[in-house]
Amino acid sequence: MKALILVGGFGTRLRPLTLSRPKPIVEFANKAMILHQIEALCKIGVNEVVLAVNYRPQLMSSYLKPYEEKLGIKISYSQETVPLGTAGPLALARDLLNDGEPFFVLNSDIICDFPFADLLAYHKNHGGEGTIMVTKVEEPSKYGVVVYKEENGQILKFVEKPQVYVGNKINAGVYIFNPSILNRIQPKPTSIETEIFPKMAAEQQLYCMQLEGFWMDVGQPKDFLLGMGLYLNSLKNKASETLATGAGIVGPVLIDPTSVIKPGCLIGPNVTIGPNCVIEEGSRLINTTVLEGTTIGKNSWIKSSIIGWNSTIGKWVRMENTSVLGEDVHVADEIYINGGKILPHKSISSSIPEPEIIM
Repeated sequence: MKALILVGGFGTRLRPLTLSRPKPIVEFANKAMILHQIEALCKIGVNEVVLAVNYRPQLMSSYLKPYEEKLGIKISYSQETVPLGTAGPLALARDLLNDGEPFFVLNSDIICDFPFADLLAYHKNHGGEGTIMVTKVEEPSKYGVVVYKEENGQILKFVEKPQVYVGNKINAGVYIFNPSILNRIQPKPTSIETEIFPKMAAEQQLYCMQLEGFWMDVGQPKDFLLGMGLYLNSLKNKASETLATGAGIVGPVLIDPTSVIKPGCLIGPNVTIGPNCVIEEGSRLINTTVLEGTTIGKNSWIKSSIIGWNSTIGKWVRMENTSVLGEDVHVADEIYINGGKILPHKSISSSIPEPEIIM
């Protein structure tokens, strides 16, 4: 079986992290975002993953090359010279995808439990051309809602940001299609959501399956942190041995074994600490991601923030309100950062009391 992952372009929603590397290889819970998806695909027998990219494919290729052998999977690249939307990349990769079998398609920003085996079985059972996973939301008026027959999952229509309640299920960005869908798409900028899906629904060829458990599009910092909390809480139920425990840990917390947590720290809930980090005495971390090679100074208080690779945070620093530090950022002692987005290779010597971008 094969799968196509829609990687897209510059990752502007997750800047400044994506100024250093493409978004799919930014670590989410100590693993490149895209590896969460590729590993789940491997488990159900997918033997080739095609990445639809239009930005820095060489960086991704060099990063992912070792995982091809490790996971026993072929990773191919379909590069767009101009952005082709969410459907055009399928046509561009037609020759790579069309082997007569159904294939998966997913957005690279999605994190969930990835029940690909259930999705495949459901798709084969109903016999239609396509199946999309849907997830339940509390405020459907913010989204495009999928309206379908409850008895068999056949999709009737899509309603964009409905002002009157028509349902509470939205497109989760995970699909499986028969190769015949490729006959519907040309290699030009095309939206699968607004141009292809409505036609399939009108022909009674599109079905949906509800995703159980957590789901999040983690493509921007606030949602990245929210998704991290959902993911860590799911680990608590299915792989609790991977989580940190002990004095000063308020779970769920994920800490790479190469990192050092000094005495007197209080870490968690919802914290991930990558490899080769040092958290000095008395520090407090809440709802935060710390990426590889970072040092956090004594008695600092970090909440709802993402700290980029190889950064240093001084003593008695306070950071909060979805602050994001790029790679190699250095924050002096006793600084306050409130919602700052700080580009790579900067030194911060004065506080940032209001949210702003530091160029």
